[in-house]
Amino acid sequence: MAKEVIMPKFGFTQEDSQILAWIKNEGDRVEKGDPIAEVSTDKVSMEIEAPEDGILAGIRYPVGTVVPVTKIVAYIIQPGESVPADAGTPAPVSKDVAGKPEEKSGSATPVAMRVAKDKGVDLSEVEGSGPGGRILKQDVESFVKVSPVIAGKVSATPAARTLAAKAGLELTEVTGSGPQGRVQAVDVERASQVQTPMPVAQPSTVSEQRSIPYTGMRRAIGQNLQASYQQIPHIMLQVDVDMTASEALRVRANQNLRAGQEKVSLTAIIAHATVWALGRNPIINSRLEEDRIVLLPDIHLGIAVTVSEGLLVPVIHQAQLKGTFQIAAELREVTERARSGKLRQTDLQDGTFTISNLGMYGVDRFAAIINPPQTAILAVGQSRKQFVPDENGQPVLHSVMTATLSADHRVIDGADAARYLADLRQALENPEVMTL
Repeated sequence: MAKEVIMPKFGFTQEDSQILAWIKNEGDRVEKGDPIAEVSTDKVSMEIEAPEDGILAGIRYPVGTVVPVTKIVAYIIQPGESVPADAGTPAPVSKDVAGKPEEKSGSATPVAMRVAKDKGVDLSEVEGSGPGGRILKQDVESFVKVSPVIAGKVSATPAARTLAAKAGLELTEVTGSGPQGRVQAVDVERASQVQTPMPVAQPSTVSEQRSIPYTGMRRAIGQNLQASYQQIPHIMLQVDVDMTASEALRVRANQNLRAGQEKVSLTAIIAHATVWALGRNPIINSRLEEDRIVLLPDIHLGIAVTVSEGLLVPVIHQAQLKGTFQIAAELREVTERARSGKLRQTDLQDGTFTISNLGMYGVDRFAAIINPPQTAILAVGQSRKQFVPDENGQPVLHSVMTATLSADHRVIDGADAARYLADLRQALENPEVMTL
């Protein structure tokens, strides 16, 4: 029986997507999970994957068409099968050129361009394997693997690169503490503290007005946040958390890693504590649907990630079933997929609660805007050194982090939010209450 390929829905507010390219052609044999088309929403460009093995048939829309979500865009059939009779007449799609008709041979898909930008690849040096010589993301990834120039590039997180550029640091001079020596933001901060400050540039005598187009992802983010702040009565509560025990836990966990285990970051521990506290306060993990409040059985934890175009919130699904090590591994995977343009269809779907962390940028505290239809969001700042009185009233230097919960006051009362923050603080100050 022919398998329908539908236009996926990547977010709760998404209504349609534009087809940017057909990666596979009518009649091509595909395997389950193969990318067959590239589509774009206002927020992100992603790929539609083949839902099963078979032959791509009945392509219904040409490149450039804006298609409503859940509409059938093609079928996967088996040898001897045909497209359903009621499927309608397929749209004409060239078998030789799957990209836009006006695009020149050798052009790159938007995903490939983002991967190339992230990896520092000159696309003019990459040979495309797509229809008409179009460069696909796998072409860029293959080029990176064999290129001695790219292979020798310093491995660093985007946040580390941003901080290094601001501090005038060469990443080759920074020792990385991340997986396989990857340079983290904290490594750059540590290195910048011992470097002589750069002279401040004198302001130019000629000022020029610049403008940035308010379109695409930036516009979508702005509209969603404006609607959220206008329509949702936000209540914001804040606590300071002693992170000494959590940081000690991170060190111990990374000293005793078993084969295959991912290094644990402080963000992973915060994420686990967040989930643990949500389990004890189900009203925080809820959704308002017209005349009822739905308490959601699963915790799908969104982690806000900064990308060049704006902000994405990939999701760790059923986080309540996962320990710190598994959360750490999935957190690294979805973050890297987001920043390299490799997000899967499910990565942005069904989030029930979000964490926004700006600590790596040196921010002490801030309040975030709720991501509808969720009813709360947690904002965390950096872990900073601060004197805290001990049991005898003597000052002791501890690591302190500020956490701010923004909650939908239609659903969550101040006492509910306070209880959640109290449980979160308990988990972070006494992490033995959680299971790694």
